[in-house]
Amino acid sequence: MLSSSYLTNDRVRTVTDPEINEEIDNDIEGNVRFYSIQNPITIRRRIKDLDEEWDVERVLELNASTLAFTGIALGALGSKKWLLLSALVTGFLAQHAIQGWCPPLVILRKLKIRTRKEIDMEKFALLQALEKREAHK
Repeated sequence: MLSSSYLTNDRVRTVTDPEINEEIDNDIEGNVRFYSIQNPITIRRRIKDLDEEWDVERVLELNASTLAFTGIALGALGSKKWLLLSALVTGFLAQHAIQGWCPPLVILRKLKIRTRKEIDMEKFALLQALEKREAHK
């Protein structure tokens, strides 16, 4: 089901522990197996959920902006040392933009936060299952 060629140029997957990638892939395959035999309404609901699922990039961006803003606010209201938090977080975000990796990514991937490509793999497999099901009516 999973096309390795589609996922090979996924920078986050490239820097993620292969065991975590395998767990995520197994979850995707299990979801596709489960949902592809459900009724069309359930499959469409799952596809809608996948469209709304936050990918790892979005989670990183929200966390980084929240922490950076917190560091600025605390630095303005209290000790200037809090500005180091903003510097650290924006440094991590820049590192991720350049290399595709940053320390928080390790935690997010262990939490099985998926890349957009991984989410789309499940979505497109379910769309194919839905098309096949509706073609056989």
